[in-house]
Amino acid sequence: MTNQIVIEDLKNKYGEKIIDASESYGMLVIEIPCEENYAVLEYLKNHSTFDFNFLTTLAGIHYPENDLFPYCVMYQMQSMVNNFRIRIKCNLPKGSMKIKTVVDLFASANWQERQEFDFFGIDFVGHPNLTRILNVEDMDYHPMRKEYRLEDGTRDDKEDKFFGRQ
Repeated sequence: MTNQIVIEDLKNKYGEKIIDASESYGMLVIEIPCEENYAVLEYLKNHSTFDFNFLTTLAGIHYPENDLFPYCVMYQMQSMVNNFRIRIKCNLPKGSMKIKTVVDLFASANWQERQEFDFFGIDFVGHPNLTRILNVEDMDYHPMRKEYRLEDGTRDDKEDKFFGRQ
């Protein structure tokens, strides 16, 4: 199984819905619309040859410089049978933090979706218990968003040279 075989199969199945396909350190990376996340992951999981049966990673990403798609949900799947991995990126359009849950496909997504909800505020529609998992329940912000300064600008007791900055 090769990246080329997988991307050709996906392009035959989904056509123009595959926004981009590339390789990162040998791993196939595809970008799809967020509306297609469930269908594509289900297809890859149930494919008779590919058999991507393990969701290794589900992560939120914030691109504050991107005005059209500031947030992304990234999935990494592995086929244990073929010893093959793939990364799927779903960019969330500005103003929409919603994407369909994949908990019924992968039980491991339960905790991972709750974590990304907690840290980024991504709403996984259909999740059975989308509540905070690591932060306090009454927290009114999402700490992994790059909306906050790294340091308190009012402090003068820190010198940048001690923090690897010049």
